[in-house]
Amino acid sequence: MIEEGLWKARKARKVVAHQLRERRACFGELVQIDGSPHAWFEGRAAACVLLVFIDDATGKLVQLLFVKSESFFSYSQAAEGYFKHYGKPVAFYSDKHNIFRVNMPSAGSSDTLTQFGRAMRALDIQIICANTPQAKGRVERANQTLQDRLVKEMRLLGISSMEAGNAYLPEFIHDFNQRFAEEARSSVDAHRPLAAKEDLARILTWQETRTLSKNLTIQFEKVVYQIQTNRPTYALRQAVVTVCLDAMQNVIILYKGKSLRYTLFHQQETQSEVVASKNLNQALDNPSLKALPLPNKPAHDHPWRRGFASPLSNITNPVAAGDISTLDIR
Repeated sequence: MIEEGLWKARKARKVVAHQLRERRACFGELVQIDGSPHAWFEGRAAACVLLVFIDDATGKLVQLLFVKSESFFSYSQAAEGYFKHYGKPVAFYSDKHNIFRVNMPSAGSSDTLTQFGRAMRALDIQIICANTPQAKGRVERANQTLQDRLVKEMRLLGISSMEAGNAYLPEFIHDFNQRFAEEARSSVDAHRPLAAKEDLARILTWQETRTLSKNLTIQFEKVVYQIQTNRPTYALRQAVVTVCLDAMQNVIILYKGKSLRYTLFHQQETQSEVVASKNLNQALDNPSLKALPLPNKPAHDHPWRRGFASPLSNITNPVAAGDISTLDIR
């Protein structure tokens, strides 16, 4: 094949050696997080994503959660359950997903933190992004183990929904940690308790700043909100407010930490949206699209089923009527 020019030799890839890294010393010092999309229910339910939180020092699973897709609200839900059970870790170790890192900052924009990064900064938790999958190999190997063991366990138990799967996960985590978790080199627990002023319900919301117009209106997510206040209107003109959106799509408008009353003034028509490739399946699974009525099928005697009229449609025997092959061309 080489002599005939059918195959060309290529330069072999260099084998990259990844240096081994020692585990962290303390439990809660570094927690690796990742999302694993997989057919977790083997067709018994829709494909989903398992969010995995694993401690670097002990290899202990500290949080598992089935969600529809990787998003800010899904990671916030998983992180909230983890914080309430263990406390705040020192740092999260993740990949370069746009939930954790601004990969393409806009020209002239001062936003250098994602929404999840902003929330973790408010909680004094550092986010470190790995440069390669091998760098966070502990959570990557855990994903492979879970795709084998967890899938088989749920199959034997007949679990066929995300709700039933999430209800079973605490039992699985307890059994997994008893078998595979290791003792940390240090007995110090690096987790920190939540402070009284750290309101998780408020911190783990999607937050954006807006400036009030002269009419005390702002626009957020194609909706114009009218602020209602008893104080003179000029006192709030050009004031900078924070719009908070929670997972239930409830909106709170804050000014200096206090919520403002508002009414919906106007809602724009829905326009085309930009959707990331990882969230395309979720966007297409919109329930409103499934509720649309199906088009009516044409009746059996519909003209479309009878075909279209042609010059020869009324001729039953083309040969008898003078087919071109029988014509005398003398």
